[in-house]
Amino acid sequence: MNAHEEIGEVDVIVARARAAQKLFEAEGSQERYDRAALAAAWAIMEPARNRHLAELSVATTGLGNVADKITKNHRKTLGLMRDIAGVRTYGTVSDDAQTGITEIARPMGVIGAVVPSTNPAATPANNIINALKCGNAIVLSPSPKGVAACEVLLGYVHAEFAKIGEDPDLVQMIGAPGSKDKTQRLLEISDLIVVTGSQNNVKRAYTSGTPALAVGAGNVTVIVDETADLAAAAQKIAASKTFDNATSCSSENALVVVDAVYDAFLAELAKVGGARVTDEARVVEKLWPDGHLNRAVIAQDADKMLAALGLQEDVPPDTAFVVVETTGIGPAHPLSGEKLSRVAALYRAQDFEAALATTAKILAHQGAGHSVGLHSQEEARAATLARQLPTCRVIVNQAHCFATGGAFNNGMPFSLSMGCGSWGGNSIDDNLHWRHFMQTAKIVREIPPHEPALEEVFAGYWKAAGK
Repeated sequence: MNAHEEIGEVDVIVARARAAQKLFEAEGSQERYDRAALAAAWAIMEPARNRHLAELSVATTGLGNVADKITKNHRKTLGLMRDIAGVRTYGTVSDDAQTGITEIARPMGVIGAVVPSTNPAATPANNIINALKCGNAIVLSPSPKGVAACEVLLGYVHAEFAKIGEDPDLVQMIGAPGSKDKTQRLLEISDLIVVTGSQNNVKRAYTSGTPALAVGAGNVTVIVDETADLAAAAQKIAASKTFDNATSCSSENALVVVDAVYDAFLAELAKVGGARVTDEARVVEKLWPDGHLNRAVIAQDADKMLAALGLQEDVPPDTAFVVVETTGIGPAHPLSGEKLSRVAALYRAQDFEAALATTAKILAHQGAGHSVGLHSQEEARAATLARQLPTCRVIVNQAHCFATGGAFNNGMPFSLSMGCGSWGGNSIDDNLHWRHFMQTAKIVREIPPHEPALEEVFAGYWKAAGK
């Protein structure tokens, strides 16, 4: 198939989606939108389907592990359904007599969603549910390795749609083989783009001419200060770093530990499977053998990761992840960047202020805007990080990869796409959620005028500065 034929294929798919969306909206209701979202949620959450999707995802991408993907598919979807329950996305959503403005919910239209191989079921399911909840159609463009899981997920969605009489053209995908030309065409002719994954795709989304919601690079840095509950911090970091073999953009990539508790913290880390490695050069050579991340290490189980790094004989047999001591930050020091593996960089800081400075340098290199973590009993320090660092989230005393994308014990929206604000080159600074998939039409009525006198506005300024 040549480029012209590939573009024609995408045009046909989007045209079908657009026709389906127009009817979905014209004949829509809150009940219909909610039912379609529920159908898509059950398509991935039904236990047998969930397991099959998890197994297929690991088998075809070679990333992550089945048990954790089952958990992720379930909890991310359940949390999203909790978040959107009762939310009005059809008809009048606000009516303010004081301003005279009535807001009526309207869909975006056709959503074009580029989804990564790291979460080939959970991420598209999240996007599908949000799109349907707000009256949209959606066309997915999976990564090449994620095609198989995406195809099966859509089959499950369409099976649920058949039960409720919903149009399958509302949820479609760009078929194999994937190509840059196909994805580019989808970016250009959709009404809204949602991109999670490679920064190359993010850049293309923002330059496509279509409104885009695309997220920045992860490279989570976590500070452990002298007031932290070291055992709890170690347990949470271990649980987060090893979950789904560190496929999440919210997995800890660097630990910055203050000197006063450095040795004690490493002792706690060792108890939960975190082994310290001091030979930085050896790890770098194995992890980036040709200047690119070693695929034998990326998102692999601990035994495979250790074998690929040649560390089996140098760490305890129960090692679940490794922390590599380093001081370097920047392009010449790849350990300071994202590693997508059970490997974290380990920095020693004299005190909290030094830890903050180290974290700032890491974020200046990679991961600005995404999130940082803090294990501390000093509440004021979280505010210090929020005020001084280029970050949209400060995760306090939590397992970072669980907390960042929404958890049942915090207030963040459940999502697999974290906006990074202007620091990360993004149009949003919060977790991608249902509100981003909806727009409103405003009815504007005349109200009694309120025009302030100049004195009301400028009296204070005149007093301080003169007229």
